[in-house]
Amino acid sequence: MRLTILGGGGFRVPLVHAALLADRGEGGVTELVLHDVDADRLAAIGKVLAQQAEGVSGAPRVIATTDLATALSEVDFVFSAIRVGGMRGRQLDERVALAEGVLGQETVGAGGVAYGLRTVPVAVEIARRVAELAPRAWVINFTNPAGMVTEAMAAHLGPKVIGICDSPVGLCRRVARALGLDPAAVWFDYAGINHLGWLRAAWCQGEDVLPRLLANRDAVESFEEGKLFGAEWLRALGAIPNEYLHYYYFAREALAGAGDGSASRGSFLLDQQRDFYADPALPMWERARLEREATYMAETREGERDSCDLDGGGYEKVALALMRAIARDERTTLILNVRNENTLPGLPADAVVEVPCVVDTNGARPIGVAPLTGHALGLASELKAVEQAAIEAAASGSRAAALRAFALHPLVDSVTVARRLLDGYINVHPELSYLR
Repeated sequence: MRLTILGGGGFRVPLVHAALLADRGEGGVTELVLHDVDADRLAAIGKVLAQQAEGVSGAPRVIATTDLATALSEVDFVFSAIRVGGMRGRQLDERVALAEGVLGQETVGAGGVAYGLRTVPVAVEIARRVAELAPRAWVINFTNPAGMVTEAMAAHLGPKVIGICDSPVGLCRRVARALGLDPAAVWFDYAGINHLGWLRAAWCQGEDVLPRLLANRDAVESFEEGKLFGAEWLRALGAIPNEYLHYYYFAREALAGAGDGSASRGSFLLDQQRDFYADPALPMWERARLEREATYMAETREGERDSCDLDGGGYEKVALALMRAIARDERTTLILNVRNENTLPGLPADAVVEVPCVVDTNGARPIGVAPLTGHALGLASELKAVEQAAIEAAASGSRAAALRAFALHPLVDSVTVARRLLDGYINVHPELSYLR
């Protein structure tokens, strides 16, 4: 089986490769193709993968290329993990937003809109090329903002593109652990859109055990989301939100924690990447990876992240479980980003939502879950309108649609600010020249 990773020079690629090494055998990946526009990054990651594979029999053959047609030739699965503008682009996204007094996080707020406006045109062109050159291939999208990008690609690939995120999987695992249960024995009622979802129930042997957890302050505050939101607020909600909802429920605190942008997450990762790519080696990559995990969403926490919270869902684990289910017809259930159809009433049928899905050789099919209600439906509808305005802007070059995407975002509090944000991003990102 042939797997291509677009963005193959990216920092996360060794995680996918390590998962492939652990999944060798009949029906596994025999060829791993890395595609990137930067040959030096490809060479750096290739060096790390070679060190990972030392002494491992049956490791996939690794091929590196900067030519997209070559990367898509004879491919069965495509993992799309691109970063348009690189980490420098993320740093600029954060700084422009913070200069206007609004959040610039890469998938939330103004920064997420700017990232989407840069990324969607490239993702759509990739989708067109896949449809032309590799029509039998399945595309698994890692690229953020995952919901927006997957939705834009689905217009060309239909159900053959599926978006993934490890946040819901990590949340469900942590909730099960806090309850002393095996995650495989629990049905998690989770729904929303990417980076904006809620765990509303956890069913085990016919009982929703989530109220039991919410009633126990010590148990709730023993894991990441409980520490982030606090037991009192989670009891008031009657649900456990995706960690990214911290930026909405605690917007003032999140903005204060971001400072002036000089020490932003993008700046930290940019410096870290420069060090790694200057002298790439497996031990240095592993140290940098652990540092990334330990400092993830550090601006939202007091103190260090607990080791028990470092075990998220793992993008690579979710992606490989999805790929195995399709390639080997190993039926499984995963929380994925797929077209809504009629799964969540109140959201457009063509909108990409994040819900539990049954996966087999025919792809991913959303499972009926409780509808979003009240503020959850309102917030998800508001953010979906933002995403669809950004997709429209990317497709048409419409400045008006781009302005709507910024101005309608609940974390951007003024049309005047939205207009300045749009101009500010156009000025610093060459990729947005199509909006002039």
